[in-house]
Parts: sequence; structure tokens; C-alpha cells
Amino acid sequence: MYSTKYFTAAILLIFALILNANAQEKKNYKVGCIAFYNLENLFDTIDQPDVRDGDFLPDGDYKWDTEKYFNKLDNMSKVIAQIGNEFPIDGPAIVGVCEVENKSVLDDLVAHKNIADRNYQIVHYDSPDRRGIDVALLYKPDVFKVYNSKSVELKMEDDPDFISRDQLVVSGLFGTDTMHVIVNHWPSRSGGEKRSRPKRNAAAKLSRQIVDSLYTLNPNAKVIVMGDLNDDPTNHSLVKHLKAKGNKNKIKKQELFNPMFQMHKKGIGSLAYRDSWNLFDQIVISEPLLNDQESWHFYTAKVFNKKFLVQKDGRYKGYPLRTTAGGVYRGGFSDHFPTYIFLLKEEK
Repeated sequence: MYSTKYFTAAILLIFALILNANAQEKKNYKVGCIAFYNLENLFDTIDQPDVRDGDFLPDGDYKWDTEKYFNKLDNMSKVIAQIGNEFPIDGPAIVGVCEVENKSVLDDLVAHKNIADRNYQIVHYDSPDRRGIDVALLYKPDVFKVYNSKSVELKMEDDPDFISRDQLVVSGLFGTDTMHVIVNHWPSRSGGEKRSRPKRNAAAKLSRQIVDSLYTLNPNAKVIVMGDLNDDPTNHSLVKHLKAKGNKNKIKKQELFNPMFQMHKKGIGSLAYRDSWNLFDQIVISEPLLNDQESWHFYTAKVFNKKFLVQKDGRYKGYPLRTTAGGVYRGGFSDHFPTYIFLLKEEK
């Protein structure tokens, strides 16, 4: 049974489609929203063994305390509550997240008053990342019914000591459609873009292997690859290894479409560095989500960059308003803007 609250948008969203030169037909569509958000160090105040969380303790560099933690939860939930509010769909049905310390902080987040009524459920696995930051998936069970999940380790063949975030694979029913979501946080550019590039190429290859395995099981698999990829849509990791293309008119069977490609070309970004914008936070879709007009299919992609998320003055004016910057507590949100897509399905 679909959520009545969620699908009321189907009644309100009407597109007039020209069928021929002399006639028009109105079609009603259900609307679905899927988002990704780098939460920029959502840490609690408790020392977690075997991870490097010292900066986020009361006596750490950030003097991280209960008040700051609760303010962080308030800010993160406030953003999630507003994503996709162009349509009255009560927020995204699926939210991939990264830079979370553990499941406990996610429990606190989804219980926050700003989003508690959405009943978000959590898929989370502890990753081997040395800082203890993980990826996870939040989902509304009345819209997306999870039936399987797994965490896939990222390895480097020439570096057995390499450790990074796992890739989270979640499968479920989005309405009546089987859908697979791969949540990522690819290795950073620490040490320089060129030097660190092989790590992100390896992450892209792993994501592609997961996609191909899903295509092997079902040539029409609906797959979403999302995450903070630490590369732009035009970088080698995306183009040559994930093989995500930016021209939707040239997407063939079992290929991937990156709706962020053209956004990046236009200068739209999700984070800023040295007065330049990058679009690291991406949502890539498989061919059936682009071309299957009889079921859930892609409509548009956006960056959630509302004014309240933007630094209003100072050296970083115009940048995302961060929680901390330069070691100073700012009380902001994240150094990344969320990204999201809308899916449509015709009401018949």
C-alpha cells in the first residue's frame, strides 16, 4: 500500500504533453525524490575505540560537546526536511549519507523532531575507515521496502594496507519497482588529485563491477550510484572507470547516465575549494531509469543550495556554511550541499 501523504503529489503534479499538432493530453504522475548528503563529520561526543575521533571529543581540538552535537543534529535534520519541497511529497523517500561516525548518530538524527514523523529507517554497516566515518542509507519504509543489503570492501591490488570506506548496496521495492542503490564515499584527494587518483579509479571500478553484477541478474536493472565521489563528472574515475555518460540521448542498454555532467559543465557545484566549484556529490542512474517511461523514470537532478546553507560574509562568502572551518566552530551545516533527483511514474 502506498503512503497517501507521499503520493498526494501525483494529484497536484500535472504535465501537459503535446501528442500531435492539434491535440493535448494531460497525464498525472507520482513523484519520488532520492537524495544524497555529505553530513560533514556527524560525530557524537563519546570516545569510540579503534577510530580516530579525538577531535570530536569535549577535550579535542573542536571542543565537541553536547550542545554542538545537538545543534548539528538540528541543522542536518532541517536540511533533510526541506529537500524536494518543490512538490508536496514530504521529503525524499531515500537519502544516502556519508561522514557519519556510527549508527547511534543516525538513530539520533532520524528521531529528531524535524523529521521524526517520516519514520526514516536506517541501513548501516561499520566500515574500516581509520577515522571511523561510514556511509549509510535512510529510507521511508512506506515507499521503499528494503529486502537486501550488503557492504562491499574497497581494495587496492598494489596496496594491501589500503583502507577506505566500504560501498553500501541496498536493494528494495520502490513502489512496485525493484531498485538498487549503491552509496559511496570514494577516497579523498589528500596528497594531491593526481597522486590520489588511482584510489578513486579503484572505487569507480568497484562500483561498476557491482552495477554489472546487477545487470547480469537483470538486464533491465534499475540502479542508482550515489555519493561523495571526490571527483567531478568529467574526471577519469567517472568517465573511464564507472563509465557514466553525460548525454542522455546516447545512453544505450546497460549503460549509466550521469545527470550531474551537464550541471558541472554549467559551473554548478556542491562544494567550493579555492574559489572554484566542484560537483563531487553525484547521483548516477542506470539506463532503464532514464528510458523506461512505463514505470519510475528520471525527471530532473538538482543541487540543494538554498540561501540559508551559504556563508554570507568573510573570506568564504558564497561557500557552503560549515559546522567548523579552519578549526573554528561556525555552527553551520556542511561543507557540501545535498544533491537530489526526482523520479516520475504515470498514474493510470
